[in-house]
Amino acid sequence: MTSRIVGVVVVAIALVAGGLTVAPAARAVPPSGDSFYRYGGNLAGKAPGQILRSRTVKFVSEGQVVPVAATQVLYRSIGENNQPIAGVTTVLRPRTAKKTRLLSFHMAYDGLGSQCDPSYTLQGNKPGTAGRLEQVKIIEYLARGFTVVVPDYEGQQQEWTIARQSARLALDSVRATESLLRLPSSTPVALLGYSGGSVPTEFGAELAPAYAPELKIVGAAAGGLPVDLAHNLGYVSGSKNWAGVIPALVEVYRRTYNLDVASFLSKRGRYLIEKVRNGCIASFAGKYPGLTNADMVRAPYTSLLQVPSVSRAIARNVMGTIGRPRVPMLLGVGQSDPTGDGVMITADVARLAANYCAKGVRAHYSRYAGDSHAKAFLPFEAEADSFLTALFDRRPVATC
Repeated sequence: MTSRIVGVVVVAIALVAGGLTVAPAARAVPPSGDSFYRYGGNLAGKAPGQILRSRTVKFVSEGQVVPVAATQVLYRSIGENNQPIAGVTTVLRPRTAKKTRLLSFHMAYDGLGSQCDPSYTLQGNKPGTAGRLEQVKIIEYLARGFTVVVPDYEGQQQEWTIARQSARLALDSVRATESLLRLPSSTPVALLGYSGGSVPTEFGAELAPAYAPELKIVGAAAGGLPVDLAHNLGYVSGSKNWAGVIPALVEVYRRTYNLDVASFLSKRGRYLIEKVRNGCIASFAGKYPGLTNADMVRAPYTSLLQVPSVSRAIARNVMGTIGRPRVPMLLGVGQSDPTGDGVMITADVARLAANYCAKGVRAHYSRYAGDSHAKAFLPFEAEADSFLTALFDRRPVATC
């Protein structure tokens, strides 16, 4: 079904932009082995969003080259610990675009290996089911004339759920895109992301007023949000489909905050982070059904939340705590059980929206009743499309 949908949309955009070709063999070298991603110069001397290098690539979906201009850009950004880093984004631009509207599309890739990065999968390299569905949406936006920017917002060490770094990489990706295309800072921009992609979207909206005030962001749509991972941890503990994200998140925090995991992990915990260390989320999320938070730690701990370094890391990445958005926000989440959508907690998203409304932020909250995390993707994307399109057109949207 997904292949058929993608094929239909690829043909549709071909009719708009002209030309449709079968893709050659996909690029075999993942980012970790690709010299394009490495910058040997002085990053500290570069400005955030400054282009370091670029190259022409092909956007390949279901074995077909989508007829748009596709460019990869290596640019300068700022990491979680305020260190200068290099980021990569993919700029997709319809050849017949008459009006420039930038959509920063944040794919839900949540990987621990570079083969999961959008800059790699967009070239036809095994995007997975979720990635293929997101490519459908990207192609739809391209067919309507949007310029779509797809950053590798988890950075080159694949560090996900990390608020400041993800937001900076996304915002600096927009800066780099405007520089590449020689667009004025008055160019309208929207932020969009589901699940893992909600992290750069929501935190990007929070951080933009202070970090990138020159960008003309018109709105942000974030769905399936992990508002506070301290809550999500208990929810997925022991679950059938999502328990595998527990060791993955420990590995992410080890990379990002240099945690001494040997001081608190159990023998099984150490084994599991080694097993997931290089995988994409589809390969580990449901692989360890019944795994609990307590299984990961050794005495005297009975929970990861009792480990001070883990609790501090989680506390740094709670949504709604690093800035006040100045743009309209769509916040959506499914609810398939009394708590949430199977991994995200419905009440947390509702509370985030209510708190924003209390602070004068124009927020709209949507709950997709009966929908699991995977199923809520479709109604969220449909609503996000309408919401952001209205903002680009300067039409009113429903907010508090």
